[in-house]
Amino acid sequence: MFESRYSKVLTVILVIVIIAIIGLLGFLGYDFYQKYYITKEASEFVDNYKGDSATEDGNSNTTSNSDNSASSDIVNEIETASNNGSSSSSGKKQQYNGFDVVGTINIPSVNIKYMILDEMTRRSLETAVVVLYPNGDNLNQPGNTVIVGHNYRNGLFFSNLKRVNIGDKVIITDYRGTTKTYSIYDKQTKDQSDTTFYQRDTGGKAEITLSTCTDASNNLRTVVFAREE
Repeated sequence: MFESRYSKVLTVILVIVIIAIIGLLGFLGYDFYQKYYITKEASEFVDNYKGDSATEDGNSNTTSNSDNSASSDIVNEIETASNNGSSSSSGKKQQYNGFDVVGTINIPSVNIKYMILDEMTRRSLETAVVVLYPNGDNLNQPGNTVIVGHNYRNGLFFSNLKRVNIGDKVIITDYRGTTKTYSIYDKQTKDQSDTTFYQRDTGGKAEITLSTCTDASNNLRTVVFAREE
């Protein structure tokens, strides 16, 4: 009797372990697929993007991808950005997953290569990287433009931003078809509520600021500063 009950308990435990392993493998497989799919699709978009001036017959290119739940939350910055003058850029833009594309970003040293969207929402942050301040019209123009992206801690979007070094290059192509190369000159950790650097004096040059959550805390930001060469 005792051995029979013991055998049943072991069987139940074994079944639970097998189910847990299958679930874990399924999760890891889905995560790998999502990362591969989104990265591949974004890379192809960036490689083919020449700005809206290169879009034939004014047709917008629409590409879709699957939603992915965020492990970090930058959405709290939306209201702050609005209070600092953020607004959507005007004119017809190419589309990606239903959002206006105002440019692309390429950081070769850390394999960051994505389209830049101009509508700050939870879903847009789960789709690509997004202009937070002031708007997409400011890309490659004199002044500072803040671009944010999620840190999924798996290589997607701005997960690898922490790995950039001073002197690394950031290549931005805007919707006008203009491409500029920026050089990273500073990297800091800031509180999520710190927006003092948004409206900084750039001496008449174009600058970009890249921001994402740190690995340690969603309340802290890895902030990278770069200026046009």
